[in-house]
Amino acid sequence: MLGPSGSGKSTLALGLAGLLGRDVPGTVTGTMEIGSGDRGLVFQDADRQVVMERVEDDVAFGLESRAWPLQAMRTRVPEALADVGLADRPRAVAATLSGGQRQRLALAGALAPDPALLVLDEPTANLDPDARTAFLERLAALKARGSTTMVIVEHRVDDVWPLADRLLALGRDGRPLAEGPPATVAERDGARMIEEGIWLPRWLEPPLPAAAAGRAGREVPAAPLVDVHDLGYAYPGGPPVLRDLELAVGTGERVAIVGANGSGKSTLARLLVGLVRPDRGQVNVAGQAPYGRPPAERASLAGLVFQDPELGFLAPTVDDDVRLGLPQGPATAARVSELMEALRLPLSSYGRRSPYRLSGGEQRRLSLAPALLREPDLLVLDEPTFAQDRHGVVTLLGLLGAPANEHMAMVVVSHDERFVAAFATRVMELRDGRLHDRAP
Repeated sequence: MLGPSGSGKSTLALGLAGLLGRDVPGTVTGTMEIGSGDRGLVFQDADRQVVMERVEDDVAFGLESRAWPLQAMRTRVPEALADVGLADRPRAVAATLSGGQRQRLALAGALAPDPALLVLDEPTANLDPDARTAFLERLAALKARGSTTMVIVEHRVDDVWPLADRLLALGRDGRPLAEGPPATVAERDGARMIEEGIWLPRWLEPPLPAAAAGRAGREVPAAPLVDVHDLGYAYPGGPPVLRDLELAVGTGERVAIVGANGSGKSTLARLLVGLVRPDRGQVNVAGQAPYGRPPAERASLAGLVFQDPELGFLAPTVDDDVRLGLPQGPATAARVSELMEALRLPLSSYGRRSPYRLSGGEQRRLSLAPALLREPDLLVLDEPTFAQDRHGVVTLLGLLGAPANEHMAMVVVSHDERFVAAFATRVMELRDGRLHDRAP
């Protein structure tokens, strides 16, 4: 199932899982008929369905709710964890997993009972390439077996396109825009879908425009704005996540950090902006250590756009959240209005809405606004293209590459290869706790 951000894809997924009008309040019209058998659903936000403390207990929870025998559960839980690459983490505390690993855990819970209908809402968005390949191989095996009907909501369509027997594309108004076999839909409706902001496989659409500032080809700076030296960090009671890490980022540079799920990318993002204190080494931004500073001072040094945008929302409405902490006056009002129009979140339509009631893509775009308005020296973005349609990513590249933002150093954590290629002056891979140069 394809569609631009806010077109209702996740809502339809909830309906297929039988949650609309019951577990999810709202007015439902029309009819939906689904055959018998278990239904499995993986939410766009995996944290909404991870309910138990330990990894293996979370997978077993769904089986126990279906009254599976104990011995059958003891056999099936390790199999489900192995299917998603978590075979070595059965006793891990779920809260300590990375975002991508929690997504894998949610997938394991949905796959464990072998449901007749499996609904997956952007299941590969936060997975590293190896994990994505392994998971898609599992879906291909399920399809070959023929016992599970799958409905996959995706923006990242390159990998799932060969799996699809039929495509349904929704338009911005929530109505069907195109439907049919993939090849037929691409030939008949491809141009209209691209115009609507719907992703097609990269071999069927033009490349993304490069971010202007991001393609300047700057070298590693001699006098960096961001200077990280001998950085080390470990979570309490755990092994080191980062060790002897070095990073230098100059003014105007655009650095992309890639790496496997659980390699420490989001931890590094938090260390860079001063939300976490290093165990050893130093992080300096514009000659100052961001950790321990008052929030207003830290915000002027470094800003973070979280992997989970809801972590950054601080006010009950979109308007209040964007303006929080900014000076009042007509100049600020004009800047806010202009940026929200560029983000396709005009205050006239979105200002009084709750940030928590927006679609995933809309939340992602909203989370960018406060960071850009505060104009920090360093801007760090953690998976900023998750749940974004093509228009959203093009808008993001334009904003990040705008001349007005060239005074910032930017670091992006991402698994999105297309975005990285269009954004980065340098690509670095986080592996074994250290950063390694990689060709863009």
